[in-house]
Order: sequence, then C-alpha cells, then structure tokens
Amino acid sequence: MRHLAQYHRRVRSLLSWLSLPAFAALYLWRASVREFPSGTPWIYLALGVLLFVVYGVDKRAARRGRWRISERNLLVVGVLGGWMGAVVAQQVFRHKTRKSSFQWAFWATVTVNAVVVLAFV
Repeated sequence: MRHLAQYHRRVRSLLSWLSLPAFAALYLWRASVREFPSGTPWIYLALGVLLFVVYGVDKRAARRGRWRISERNLLVVGVLGGWMGAVVAQQVFRHKTRKSSFQWAFWATVTVNAVVVLAFV
C-alpha cells in the first residue's frame, strides 16, 4: 500500500510539472491567434515569483508553528496568474500537496486562469 501511495504522489508531481509547458503552449498558441497586452508575460512572471516566495514563507511558518498565510490568499494570487510559481513551490517545498481540498481548489483556479486566457485575453 505504501508503494501505491508513493506512486500516486509521483504521478501527481509529474502532472503538476507538465502543466507548465502545457500552459506555455496554450499561451503561445493564443498569442499567435490574437495579440496579448504587452505586459502579460511580466505579470505572470512577477506573480509566479511572488507566490513561490510566499509558499516558501508559509512552509517555514508551518514548520515553526507560527502564523500562516491563508489558503484563500494563496488561491487568489494563483488565479490572478501566479499559479505557475505555486506549482513549482509545491514541488520544491513539498507544501500543500497532500491536502486534497486545497488541491481541488488550486487546480480549479488554474483551470479558471487558462479559460480566461483562452477566452478573454
């Protein structure tokens, strides 16, 4: 049973990493069809770096039993475009990867972000 759990964690990790080039391909395809506002990639980069750092701070606080950053705030920054930094941070820090309710909400925000990019940007 333990090996099965490890296998599932590895599959989820792989799928998380694969979301990054998948979104990049979606973004590039969309940009070839319709021009994005010029600052869009920089917004994604800035929010991604910000959220990566915030996840690291939250993980450190969790280990020390200190005040934590709310999941709601993590999800809000993610849906605004920082989710790619969150994907990397979740894997690097092994943070917020086991709580299924958070993962469902997180991937819902990723989906919302992708739909917005496809439909409106």
